[in-house]
Formats: sequence, C-alpha cells, structure tokens
Amino acid sequence: RILPDIVVKITKLDNKKDILQLEVEDNGPGIPRASIEKVFGQLLFGSRFHAIRQSRGQQGIGITGVVMYAQLTTGDPTHVESKIAKEATAVSVDIGLDTRKNKAIKSNQDRIDWGEKVHGLKVKTKMKAKYQRGRQSVWQYLRMTSIVNPHADILFIDPDGEKHHWQRVTERLPGRVEAIKPHPNGIELGQLQRLCSESSESRMTTFLRRTFSGVSGRAAKELCEVAELEEKLKPKSLSPQKVRALLEAFQGERLLKGKPVKLLNPPTSCLSPIEELLIKKGLSKTIDSKFVTTMTRVPSVTQGNPF
Repeated sequence: RILPDIVVKITKLDNKKDILQLEVEDNGPGIPRASIEKVFGQLLFGSRFHAIRQSRGQQGIGITGVVMYAQLTTGDPTHVESKIAKEATAVSVDIGLDTRKNKAIKSNQDRIDWGEKVHGLKVKTKMKAKYQRGRQSVWQYLRMTSIVNPHADILFIDPDGEKHHWQRVTERLPGRVEAIKPHPNGIELGQLQRLCSESSESRMTTFLRRTFSGVSGRAAKELCEVAELEEKLKPKSLSPQKVRALLEAFQGERLLKGKPVKLLNPPTSCLSPIEELLIKKGLSKTIDSKFVTTMTRVPSVTQGNPF
C-alpha cells in the first residue's frame, strides 16, 4: 500500500480563448501498458460495477470524460505516462477517443526513463475552460479532499504559479474495505437487466441469494412468488416484463399478504470511516482555527446503500 503524493498544476495557455493545460502526477502503482487504452479511451470501462464499496474511480467515466472534453474543445489528445514497479521504463503515449466506437486512438507511443521514480502516473491535457476561484474552485476541491485524506500529500500549483501545499499529517492509511453485493432496494432496472443477462445460475432463488446482499433463502422464494416467477427459471431467460416484475418486488410495489418482502439490511463493511483523531488532524492542518472537534455516528442505510 502506498502513501499518496499528488501534484496538480494548471497553466493558462491562451487567455483570450480560455485554453488551459492541466497536469496531474501521482506516485500510485501505475497502469500497465495493455490497460492504458481502455482506462483513458473507453467510457464505462471498469470491473466493479455491481460491487459496492466506499472508493473512487469505479464507474469508468471520469478520466475518459476528461480525454473526450479536451479533444472536443481543443482537438488535441491527452498525454499519458505510466510506470509500474516491475518495469524499468515508463510508457509514454498520446490518447484520443473515437466516440463512435467508444475506443481509444493512440499515437506517439514510446518508452522513456523516469530516473529514480519507481511507479506512478502522469497526465497532461489541454482544454477550453475558465479557472474559477472560491467555493466551486479546484483549490477548494483539493483543500476539502486533503481534509478527508489526511494521509495524502497534495501540492497544487495554480495558474498564477502560486503553490498550495497540504502536507500529510499521518502515515496511517485507511483500513481496507470489503466489496459487498448490491442490495435489492438500491437496484435500478438497467442494472438488474444486466445482472440477469450475465448470470450463469440455473435457478432464480440461487441467483437472488448469491447475487444480492440481504436476501435469505426465505426472501428469495417470496420474491419469486410476488413477482410471479418460477423458482426454477434461469435468470438469463427472463423477458423484460419479468425483469420489471422482479424489480417491482424488490421495491415493495408487489406485496405478499399486504406487506413488502422483508429483506435484511446490507452489511456496512464496505465503508471506510475516518477516525475522529485523523479527521481532527485533517481539519487542523487546513482550517485556521483555535478549536477543532469532531463527532461520529453509527452507519445508516438508505435505499440499500450504507453510509
């Protein structure tokens, strides 16, 4: 596990046309060469769509959206450099996006020497944008990020060349979190359709128990009953109408003896709470105040999502 060192730099290239250059560098594990095209040049690339855990970067939209916006507003690709620990040199490549095929367009691929840096990632991109200050600014976002990540060292260089440095105040990394299965109360129709079509289970009851959290053997049978589905049906064979009926059973719109099917709450092991001492340190380093105090509460659940 790695203590994050992050550098963000914004440079004004053309004031009249509002063209900015964004550079971001970290010391993370890097991205293998074979995955760079999909990570940066394919929307919705990810492997954890149906696993729930408190983390960032699992939808596959963010960085690809940056590449696409930069290309749309300036016509230029995004430059990426990546190095993983087991390789002696870093990959250097320019990435664009074929929006029709949802596929990366790569150019100028090469291998470069990164000196003593063992692993990490660098991204440089140009885009049309206005640099704002205040509550909606990059500075404010990074400042708030530093509060909830007291183990991270974040350096921001703004367009005026001024450096803003939020140093790490602890070397203790957050505890590892477990990925949990989705809960029926938090499922959308499109997600349920995809889960059914990708399932290899031979029975609906088995599919419900193994795919979702909070579904017992009893609940699986009752869900099938209220959705008017045979227990021996294969999930992959469900028609759109039957998938919708199952969703209605999930959401309590179909009742069993006048009541929704009772489901267990999802586990809260997917959460990564910040300890009171660490959040206090994060606040103290960022906010100029004489007194700082914090409080915590037990986890809650809404619509099947722990928080």
